[in-house]
Parts: sequence; C-alpha cells; structure tokens
Amino acid sequence: MTARRTLTDEIRAAIDASGSSRYAICRKIDLDPAVMSRFMSGQRGLSLDTLDKLARLLDLHIATRKRSRKVKP
Repeated sequence: MTARRTLTDEIRAAIDASGSSRYAICRKIDLDPAVMSRFMSGQRGLSLDTLDKLARLLDLHIATRKRSRKVKP
C-alpha cells in the first residue's frame, strides 16, 4: 500500500514545479527565504495567510474526490 501524500507535500511539489525560484516566490509573497527553506525541508509549517498567498500566486486549488464505499461481505 502506498502512503498518501500530505497537503504540505503537494504544496512543496507545486513550489518546485512552478518554474520560479524559491527566492522569486518569496519576494512576490513577501516571505523570508529562511522561512521558505525551513518549510521545504519539513522543519516548519507556514501560516494560513502565507498559504493563501502561495495558492493565489501558484493558482493552487483543492479538489476533493468521492470515496468509493467498500462492500461489506
């Protein structure tokens, strides 16, 4: 069974896949590059305000999937 990726894993992947440097992203959202570095290394989290700014900048959206029901034997 494969472990499911966390939301923070998805955000880190989106940052890396954005085509912009982490430094450029930090400048655009007024974030200290050291904070970004700690987030990307898994040492710290980000505030909801910062996550909102990242979502707007990177055009991120959360999508939900309907879970399939398991049939009881």
